[in-house]
Amino acid sequence: MSQEISVVVWAKEGCHYCGEVKQYLENKGIKYETVDVTKHDDRRDILEIKYGIRHVPVVEIGKGEVYQAVTKIGIEHIEDVLDKFNKSKILK
Repeated sequence: MSQEISVVVWAKEGCHYCGEVKQYLENKGIKYETVDVTKHDDRRDILEIKYGIRHVPVVEIGKGEVYQAVTKIGIEHIEDVLDKFNKSKILK
């Protein structure tokens, strides 16, 4: 049985690139959940613990317990990770 890819976008209000990421996902028909870090330093603390960064966007892409976080700026990084998950025989 194939699991659907889950996507979580860590974002904040007024973040231009966060908006670009969300628009890209919507254009591709990819459902995503948003974690808004605006006025929530505790959520930025989580990013720092998990990835050593406090900036957004961070895009977590995964299936089940296997996931990868995209912390680099650039849609191409998100595309690369999505391609890996879509092509992975282990996760299908």
